Amino acid sequence: MTPMTIEDLAARARALVRPGRRAVLGITGSPGAGKSTLAEHLLTALRDGPAEDGGEGVGGWVAHMPMDGFHLADIELDRLGRRDRKGAPDTFDAAGYAALLRRLHQDEDDVVYAPGFERELEQPIAGSIPVPRTARLVITEGNYLLYDEGDWARVRPQLDEVWYCELDEDERLRRLVARHERFGKDHAAAVAWSLGTDQRNADLVAGTRHRADLVVTGDVGGAAVAG
Repeated sequence: MTPMTIEDLAARARALVRPGRRAVLGITGSPGAGKSTLAEHLLTALRDGPAEDGGEGVGGWVAHMPMDGFHLADIELDRLGRRDRKGAPDTFDAAGYAALLRRLHQDEDDVVYAPGFERELEQPIAGSIPVPRTARLVITEGNYLLYDEGDWARVRPQLDEVWYCELDEDERLRRLVARHERFGKDHAAAVAWSLGTDQRNADLVAGTRHRADLVVTGDVGGAAVAG
């Protein structure tokens, strides 16, 4: 595996943009693997670098749209009897996510509004992420970008590349437990959820690794990459 800096990864992301068309980069990986951290570092590097065609203002050419906003609301999970599996593939609006990605690629609207996810509430918030027409590169991240069952199969065709985040398993679990604790679970509940529901989801995601265009292992900044 060849070590790459965040600047190297940003250059690869920037190269996805072509004149006259918007590019969408997907970042996937198991829960706690560092998807959001990689996305944040990429956004910083890209916004600090040169703007691409159509970009207006600092950072106007790149946008971030996580998949988490497509969680089904708890009231709907209760109706479906799936709340105890929140985070599993069938607890998201996969078809809605794929449709929004297609709309981004069609690039016909002045602004596309995407739902966000409020971790304090553990609920999706409609229309909270604006993606302006000036955004030539959109970074989206989530667990199931390479999952190919049901409506999830519609997602991959809407992504120019998908990068897979991979972290040492013990470290991934440590970070995942800490995140659950940070958002309100006690330690025992955080461990139980991480080793139960989250681990089942992680196993599904790990089975999609071979479909990635790039595998990014380790911490951002000292990442090793296998093409």
